[in-house]
Amino acid sequence: MEMFIDILLDAAIDCVKMLPFLFLAFLLIEALEHYSSDFTKKLMVKVDKAGPVVGAIVGCVPQCGFSVMAANLYSGGIITVGTLIAVFLATSDEAILIIMGNPEYAGKIGVLLLAKVIIAIIAGYLVDIFFKKEIAVPHHEGELCHDCGCHNHSAGIVKPALRHTGKIFLYLFVFTFILNLCIDILGIDKISAMMLGDTVFQPAIAALIGLIPNCAASVILTQLYLSGAISFSSVIAGLCTGAGIGLVVLFKVNPDKKENIKIIAVLYVIAVIAGLILELTGV
Repeated sequence: MEMFIDILLDAAIDCVKMLPFLFLAFLLIEALEHYSSDFTKKLMVKVDKAGPVVGAIVGCVPQCGFSVMAANLYSGGIITVGTLIAVFLATSDEAILIIMGNPEYAGKIGVLLLAKVIIAIIAGYLVDIFFKKEIAVPHHEGELCHDCGCHNHSAGIVKPALRHTGKIFLYLFVFTFILNLCIDILGIDKISAMMLGDTVFQPAIAALIGLIPNCAASVILTQLYLSGAISFSSVIAGLCTGAGIGLVVLFKVNPDKKENIKIIAVLYVIAVIAGLILELTGV
């Protein structure tokens, strides 16, 4: 019982330390989404052949709001499937914010973002050049913003930031407690082995976790990485598939379910290949 209480207190202290930073970060992101969503949508409409580049850069902003927007724009026939894939691959959800809350890992943020942007750009162009016809069906320009909420300005930025902060704090606290308990009982080596540590298959497992259409997936992957249970290449693979609620919105707004499944399959394969390449090259 004493061990249980100690682990509970440690998890609470670790997470409470991150609260001010998380709130400020979410406040900044809410301001960005609140005041620039229309501009971003217009930019995505006009990018044409630069779509994968712009998509990768826009997608790497924390939060899955841009992946939701990309799903709507793709369904509306505005952006290509390669641009959609680039946005999904670059999306990091809350992972960057969690890593930034751990100063000893701050140096990894630039490498992580750069790796995801490069993967997203290369994959986006490869998909558009070689696989577009095999994946995508014709889309006609139509109503764009079905579910992204980008026109909902009445809520302001403070309340959404507080709501996001509370939600992520809860995820962090629950998973940190569970992870610390498992580490105390099993040991980090055992957990790493369960995640196929030190094998080329770990990125495949991480990429499957990333497909969970919820920010909890990025929290789980990031905490596993910070605890040493999975490698850097594996967290990259997992975060490449972690497009968050954007995957759900794609299925809701795009009527061709077979096309949606192909998009997710391509997303998964690219993430695993990228993770394997990084693993084999020792990144």
